[in-house]
Amino acid sequence: MTEQPARPERSDSETASVLNVSPFKPSLVKAVFGDVTPMHVSRSAAWAAASVTRTVLTEIINGARRAAAAEARKKLNPGDLLSALDRNVELEVGTKWYDHSPSFQGLTGVLYDAEGVIVPSRKRSRSRKLSAVAGAHRFEAGVKKLLRTQGVRAVPAMVRDLNGIASVFLTDLARDAVMVVRECGAKRCVTGTSVMSGEPAPPFLTDSLRALPARRADSRTIGRDDILVATTIQLFGGNLRQRALTEAGEAAQNASALG
Repeated sequence: MTEQPARPERSDSETASVLNVSPFKPSLVKAVFGDVTPMHVSRSAAWAAASVTRTVLTEIINGARRAAAAEARKKLNPGDLLSALDRNVELEVGTKWYDHSPSFQGLTGVLYDAEGVIVPSRKRSRSRKLSAVAGAHRFEAGVKKLLRTQGVRAVPAMVRDLNGIASVFLTDLARDAVMVVRECGAKRCVTGTSVMSGEPAPPFLTDSLRALPARRADSRTIGRDDILVATTIQLFGGNLRQRALTEAGEAAQNASALG
């Protein structure tokens, strides 16, 4: 029998570089994507999506921490979340959660139809599939870990809001990734979203997509580049989008290197 070559050992630092990139694990990402689509999610795509979610939540937490510090408080509450969103429009993600959370009541406004009639709030869906709101509890462990790594604590209501925002954001990211796979092709989507926002595509993303002759032909798999394009759709511009794209690309690359 031919002896199989020994697999190189992973150093602790190499493993940590991937495992610590996000408190939201690939298994959670794949579960959320599974609520949206039966498509396969590649390993690098799962790490990229986890990284983007981490980057967005970190920015929200940091904004809330600054608001709390202005009032000499160390524990974050929903008021700090609202202040963070007020100060930085880039942080307005996962907006479907706003209609559900008590923290945002009175801020989202009353909706009217074309004839001026008040649109009633949406009733809970009877679908068997888990909605982003109903599935928000799945993010609690990751959110609490992220708060710890940022050196802050939060009241339960704040944790609940962060769970919900993360869940809705990742669900929306999944939907956009599916759209990229089915309708766009990564190159055309990057070009389209960049033109609409008036900004050039990030250099590392442009270079990586230019190396592809076209979007990979497998229309049943969501890949890393699909996640990156979906990120440009979800995050409309500015420093947050650039940082999210850069960190997601690095996370996916590290995950692929470790196999």
